[in-house]
Amino acid sequence: MTKILESFDLLGLICGLALFLFGMQLMGNALEKKAGGQLKTILEKMTDNPFKGFLLGMVVTCIIQSSSATTVMVVGFVNSGIMKLRQAISIIMGANIGTTITAWILSLTGLEGGAWYVDIFKPSSFVPVLALIGVIFFMFLNGNKKKDTGLILLGFATLMTGMDIMSDAVAGLKEVPEFANILTLFTNPILGVLAGAVLTAVIQSSSASVGILQALSSTGAISFGAAVPIIMGQNIGTCVTAMLSCIGANKNAKRTAFVHLYFNVIGTIVLLTVFSIVKAVFDLSFLDRMQIDEFWIAVVHSAFNLICTVLWFPFTGLLEKLACITVRDTEAKEKYEMLDERLLVTPAVAVERCKSVAETMAELSVGTIHNAFGLFSDYNEEAYKSVIKGEDKVDKYEDRLGSYLVRVSSLELTDDDSVEATKLLHIINDFERISDHSVNILQSAEEINEKKLSFSGEAKRELSVMMDAVSEIVDLAYDSFVNENLDSAVQVEPLEQVVDSLKDNIKSRHIARLQKGECTIELGFILTDLLTNLERVSDHCSNIAGCMLEMAHKDMAIHKYLRSVKDGESQEYKHYHDYFSMKYDIEKA
Repeated sequence: MTKILESFDLLGLICGLALFLFGMQLMGNALEKKAGGQLKTILEKMTDNPFKGFLLGMVVTCIIQSSSATTVMVVGFVNSGIMKLRQAISIIMGANIGTTITAWILSLTGLEGGAWYVDIFKPSSFVPVLALIGVIFFMFLNGNKKKDTGLILLGFATLMTGMDIMSDAVAGLKEVPEFANILTLFTNPILGVLAGAVLTAVIQSSSASVGILQALSSTGAISFGAAVPIIMGQNIGTCVTAMLSCIGANKNAKRTAFVHLYFNVIGTIVLLTVFSIVKAVFDLSFLDRMQIDEFWIAVVHSAFNLICTVLWFPFTGLLEKLACITVRDTEAKEKYEMLDERLLVTPAVAVERCKSVAETMAELSVGTIHNAFGLFSDYNEEAYKSVIKGEDKVDKYEDRLGSYLVRVSSLELTDDDSVEATKLLHIINDFERISDHSVNILQSAEEINEKKLSFSGEAKRELSVMMDAVSEIVDLAYDSFVNENLDSAVQVEPLEQVVDSLKDNIKSRHIARLQKGECTIELGFILTDLLTNLERVSDHCSNIAGCMLEMAHKDMAIHKYLRSVKDGESQEYKHYHDYFSMKYDIEKA
């Protein structure tokens, strides 16, 4: 043991491993950030088609360089209710294939030969150049996309440098017989699997543990017979991250983590059994003496995952049943987290999920307003309760979504995602306030119903016109947000001005009726409250549409923009203002 410790540089090994892990994280994060938009596009195309799910898992894992991160993200999707367990299975299979790309990149360090066409593929030939280009992009060029490209190159250079340092640190072990004797223990399949599983579980990355194995293979002391079980065990160890992430999740999210575990555990049992039988029957004992290098480790790693996928692909239903047996159904109703923290590992996906949840919140908010308006023509308890329940849901959405968006905003976001997060923070507040005003409007309807009051025919007609105008402005604001319809957004501000005019006009007409004795003071108070709430609803719609228009120009000076539109009397504004003034003219209604 003393000879082993003296024959390699422990500090060098630690330094190399630290650089390796840091480089992998840096490169993965930069790739993910640069590909944020593509990730959204990929996720939008999720279907029940297993093959598309498989490709999705493979592509996303190649982008973020971690099957563990992909699986944790999938657990988050299932826990949020935006993905079914059956969809998750094929994605997990693809993730296991995607994670093998790192081993192939690292296998370049083992290239040998003196020919120029071999030398150019050696990391020592191109890594310094990539590092220099990365520094130039990151430090001297403007634009986040160029800086992200620089970080990708720097991450890759750091990763490869760490690999070289690890290989150099263990190089002395090739001369130590005791080290080779220890490694022969891992020709025992069970010990090899355990060693690979434990190493990967500790460092939380199968790609990193395979990289360490490739570095050790440079000593020439690792045989095929020892490497194969270790590689299989590494695939089991990577399941630990997903198993930990499912703690506190719903049953389907837990089942997703177990699918990942069963895929690798059962695949390892089957393939290790076949490997051991074939080795014994055909006397392949020479594999225990045959040295393995970085290239063949990448081959074995890829072959294992490919074969497991081919074996399991026709039996995804069986994997689902095994997971359901392990995590049984309960009588309690399944609950989903609308915003799962597991999605934060991929900020682009988290932002997209926030947008989806905000759209649901907006729909609830708009529903409360329309239901509240309906109570003036048909007052009933069911509609009353729906408004109260809807407003309560909107409050919960706003509270949860606002806190989540603050956390998302603190992450490394692309410019587009940062703009989206800022936009959502502004808009959800306005939709929440709209639902608050729906309750105020509801209370006016309730008071009229309980006190058996009734507006005059003239007042009813005027209120009907204003409610129709507010209904339209709410629908326009909703459409501008959910469908990103800027044509709807530009119509909101002129309609908001018409609503303001309606409010003033109706108040004046009410005072005239009051002076003639055609209306009561009590009804006057109710009417004033109603007009105030209706006008404030239109104000919040104006904020929403203004935010959509401003964000389209990457500028948050909403009020400045709105003033410029009105003061400038643009032809578009004037056209819509005239149109809505005629449409909601209480004199002609």
